[in-house]
Parts: sequence; C-alpha cells; structure tokens
Amino acid sequence: MRLRNIKGSREVIAANEWVIHDETACKGQWKKHFGSDAPIYIEIGTGKGQFIMELARRNPDKNFIGIEKYSSVLLRALEKRQYYEGNNLYFIRMDAEYIEDVFAKDEVAGIYLNFSDPWPKERHAKRRLTSRQYWNRYGHILKPDGRVAFKTDNRDLFTFSLEEVGAAGWRLEHVSFDLHQSHFCENNIMTEYEERFSKEGHPIHYMTAYNVSRPLPGDI
Repeated sequence: MRLRNIKGSREVIAANEWVIHDETACKGQWKKHFGSDAPIYIEIGTGKGQFIMELARRNPDKNFIGIEKYSSVLLRALEKRQYYEGNNLYFIRMDAEYIEDVFAKDEVAGIYLNFSDPWPKERHAKRRLTSRQYWNRYGHILKPDGRVAFKTDNRDLFTFSLEEVGAAGWRLEHVSFDLHQSHFCENNIMTEYEERFSKEGHPIHYMTAYNVSRPLPGDI
C-alpha cells in the first residue's frame, strides 16, 4: 500500500535541495545540471528509494534521477538521501506520463521500472508503465543503445508487458520468470517490495528490452 497523505510532505519536498522543481527547464540540460558528462539513468516509480540509492552508491561514475508521483512516498526516499554524500542522485515528483517534457531525445542512458502499479482493470491498461504507449515515450528519450529493465512479482502484469514490448516495436533481451534463481541476479539490487515479496515466497519476474529501430550493443 502506498503512503499518500503524510501531512506536510509537499512542503518538505519543496524545500529539499535534492529535488528538482523546475524539471521541464532541465530538458536537454541535465548534464549541465549534474556538472558532468556522465550517463544519466532514471528510475520511474522510485518508491522509498532503496534501489536507486544503492545504485548511485555502486556507480559514482553515473548520474541518477528518481521519479516518484506521490509526495508521501518520495518523502521516505528523501529521508534516506540525507545520509548519502554523493552528488549523482536527484529526485523529481511528477507523473511519468509527462516524461518527454523533462528529457530530450537521446538524453537518458537507461530506465528502471521496479514493481510498477499493475493497474489491473483493463480500461486502465494505458496507464501501466509497460504499455505500448509508455514504450513509445521511452524510445523518444533513450540513447540508441539504451535499455529498459523491469522487475515485478505480478505475473499478469509481466505477461502483459512481454506482449507490449513486441507491439511497440521493441525487442526482448533478457527474460526470467524467477530472477533470484537465474544468472541475471548476480548484481541485482533489491527494492523494499522485492525483499518483502521474496520472503513471502513470490518469484520475481525480470526483463530488459531495447528499441529495435535503434539496435546498438549495450546493457544496463
């Protein structure tokens, strides 16, 4: 269950130095914002921040942006951020639907989607972060060799996502219906949800995909 209504969360976020508040003005200028030419990776639906925080720690030569829609959830990530001394991690509070307003063509090196909202009702399929509509958005901002990596415990969402990859003109690269029992797990970073679901015995599904129209070698 997502936290949505912590009193004062918006005010805390508005005053936090690690949250970008003029994100549309940064479009095409993210390297200038970070002050480096390091590649930029984003996590959409960053939740409480455990995954992207550890990713930033392990990769000080790369830059990261966590995107979260809900203020009260982002607040938890910012609580963790205060203990991280690196300068390669920022956050944005926004709806991913507007991602093309924030990132320019070829500006993003890779995208992570972790335990995204399944939107189980069929009429809401377009809202799923792995719908063909979103794959098209990702294709507009990713570099030619960019990848999207997706993890979920929801088998129905995973099956839907596999189908949408092809429908959007993308190609699957890696697929596992049980990530923790596969060789893809070697450098895996677990999210808070992943830790909980794994303890409960749920297999974690995983895939990476790339845009077929721009098939250059690379990985995330």
